[in-house]
Amino acid sequence: MAYTIGVLILVIGVTISVALHELAHMFPAKRFGVKVPQYMIGFGPTLWSRKRGETEYGVKAFPLGGYVRLMGMVPPADEVKPVRGKGWASRLIEDTRESAVEEIEPGEEHRAFYRLSWRKRVVVMSAGALANLFIAVILFTGIGLFYGAATVTPAVDSVLECALPVGADRECTAADPTTAAYRAGFEAGDRIIAVDGTSIEEWEPLHEYLRARPGQEMTFTVLREGEEITLSATPTLEERVVFDADGEPVVDATGELVTAPVGFLGVQPMYEVVRQGPFYGTTFTVDTLGKIAMIIYHLPTYVWEAGQAAFGSTERDPNGIISIVGAGRIAGEIAAVDNPEVGIGDQIAAMVALVALINLALFAFNVIPLLPLDGGHVAGAFWQGIKDAWARKRKAPKAAPVDLARMMPLTYVMFILLILMGTLLIYADIVAPVSIG
Repeated sequence: MAYTIGVLILVIGVTISVALHELAHMFPAKRFGVKVPQYMIGFGPTLWSRKRGETEYGVKAFPLGGYVRLMGMVPPADEVKPVRGKGWASRLIEDTRESAVEEIEPGEEHRAFYRLSWRKRVVVMSAGALANLFIAVILFTGIGLFYGAATVTPAVDSVLECALPVGADRECTAADPTTAAYRAGFEAGDRIIAVDGTSIEEWEPLHEYLRARPGQEMTFTVLREGEEITLSATPTLEERVVFDADGEPVVDATGELVTAPVGFLGVQPMYEVVRQGPFYGTTFTVDTLGKIAMIIYHLPTYVWEAGQAAFGSTERDPNGIISIVGAGRIAGEIAAVDNPEVGIGDQIAAMVALVALINLALFAFNVIPLLPLDGGHVAGAFWQGIKDAWARKRKAPKAAPVDLARMMPLTYVMFILLILMGTLLIYADIVAPVSIG
């Protein structure tokens, strides 16, 4: 039952996100005078609809989708260059143009979308993706403010008895020298609040301080069971893994971890959920968008790996891409988790974060400058701006509208590729699912 509830919560969250995406297209379009015949949530057969004014609002059978239909998305034939040829591509272009023209009622030609200035077209077509971005920032900010984020703190999770070489997979022996922390008497649960008289509130400054001072005796003020105690320790010089500015381990060209001789105390820091400031959502969104952009850049590789896992030749990459079915499975697992250490607050935060991540993915994917994605329409609007500026510079007549109908053959190819990719990922999420464990 809990699993089903988790899936339903995700469906509702994504449906609301899509509805707001389409509303963000519709509001500026109406504000700029464009006629909007339809606003629909979902796809497939219509379950309910009602016409208010000139717009039909409705809900379709299958959620997780939606659209807003704007009148006159492409210009008529008499305003653009004629299409040459008689092949399927030419017929598709002409059919697209005719369908767009047929919905324009006599006397409403001025309300066609293609007649908007390029700036207004950019606003209308980018508003949907920006709505998803805004939703993600708000959700991540809420998580940070009211729940918190897993943060490395200067609290001791465990004390290492010895300093094993990087990559060693064995227990300490009598021949291994003990660590400075072990000799100094550090214990799990200690919270380091000062080192050499300097207050410590975060792990990273302490970590850098230790690594830069091997062989130097240090005085630590530690909070243990509510009492402050003083410990002295001298970090030893050890080969340890090098980390980049994002806290990720650095690897060389062969994929091996990069190490360097640094000061080593011998304590493992504790991860704790710490409430964040009001700008956490923005910074986290920016960082996550960078990672999503890299996933999109390597999308063919990720799809190929998912296909290999789906047909049994490899294991599924837990850090790979998933479909909405995979996201639904994760939502169900979050809701059904049976662990006394995981509270309802943890589950709610994880569910909200999942919806926020989906919104970020919708934003990142929609800004790709290819039709049928919103980014393709935005790119067309910018091209219109370039044409208009060039016409003004030459003092020539107003530039002809950008003919996006000519892109319909490529749009259909892209649409088919998206369908194939989605189908493959759904199949992979059924037969070789990614699990949160």
